[in-house]
Amino acid sequence: MKIDVCYTPDLIHQYEVENKTVVVIDILRATSCMVAGLASGVQSITPVATVEECEALGAQGYIMAGERGGQKLPQFQLGNSPFEYMKPELRGKKIATTTTNGTQAIELSKKANEVVIGAFLNQKAVVNHLNKTKNDILLFCAGWQGKYNLEDSLFAGAICNALKNDAEFESDSALCALYLYQSMASDISYYISRSNHASRLTKFNVREDIEYCARVDEFNVLPKLKGAELVL
Repeated sequence: MKIDVCYTPDLIHQYEVENKTVVVIDILRATSCMVAGLASGVQSITPVATVEECEALGAQGYIMAGERGGQKLPQFQLGNSPFEYMKPELRGKKIATTTTNGTQAIELSKKANEVVIGAFLNQKAVVNHLNKTKNDILLFCAGWQGKYNLEDSLFAGAICNALKNDAEFESDSALCALYLYQSMASDISYYISRSNHASRLTKFNVREDIEYCARVDEFNVLPKLKGAELVL
């Protein structure tokens, strides 16, 4: 298999997503929320690009979740914290979500052969799935408003490291992610906490979210996009 890394949605036009397995990565915090929620009993999560689409699903009975610029939208029931997604009262519920970065990356991946959700929280499950796929792989980092970020790239590097003996790196993007991860693997939580996006989020008193999103293999689940919904 071949593996490559796209570091931001603004670069996705340089890549082909058709016939590939795309792993969407938004560590702080969209894909971490999706993993935590589905692992905790949420029935499905429907990612949408716009607030208006989310509100339309809310009118149909979906729980509305999401943020813009890191802040919860006032008309939504949930923000973008994995702890909110794990609430017992959400078991069996359907969630609609829109975020600044993560749901945009999912929207841009929909022509792929399959779209899966990756986070440190389900790292091993992602690796196990990719080891079985017959598709080439694109690790798609959500970044921050079109720019590169550290935490998503670190996770891409963790996947590259796990697959390095079985996959062909298609470009230096994958090689750089590998070396980044190998240089920081001794303390992932520390390096994520030093990232620019972590600094931005601390203004909203979500330090516990940041620490939680750096945990590795909390859940053995693999969210996949089926139609418009993410399910297990």
